[in-house]
Amino acid sequence: MDTTGEAADLLALDRQVCFALSIASRSVIGLYRPLLQPMGLTHPQYLAMLALWQHEPLSVKELGELLQLDPGTMSPLLKRLQALGYIHRERNSKDERALVVTLTPAGRQLRAEAEKIPPAIVARLGMSLDELQNLHQALTRVIAAAHRDPA
Repeated sequence: MDTTGEAADLLALDRQVCFALSIASRSVIGLYRPLLQPMGLTHPQYLAMLALWQHEPLSVKELGELLQLDPGTMSPLLKRLQALGYIHRERNSKDERALVVTLTPAGRQLRAEAEKIPPAIVARLGMSLDELQNLHQALTRVIAAAHRDPA
């Protein structure tokens, strides 16, 4: 029995989940770029704003955990959002070691403009809401599986 062909098929680029996820991620994030540009936001900054619009106030640590970003990535991202005038970072009065992130009035007002983004992305993808919800659920399962302890 020739297993070489079978092994080669397992390694075919177009069969790799990692490849499909990578291309899908870059492609979808690319759709956001022209929508975020007028707001002066990058996609990671947009995700931070989404988290703040939903959960403000948040500590830097909490925000990093929500976004699954390390502190080294969070600091420059938040500095840029503060420079844009969308957030404040202040020491927590109960714990001086912790920084709390809150929205400025401009950051709160930006939400109205950002509300146009999801429908524009849905329209651009040309997929039904059911398809996108199913995709989201499948990706959430993939993320959970990838974070599961192998032991």
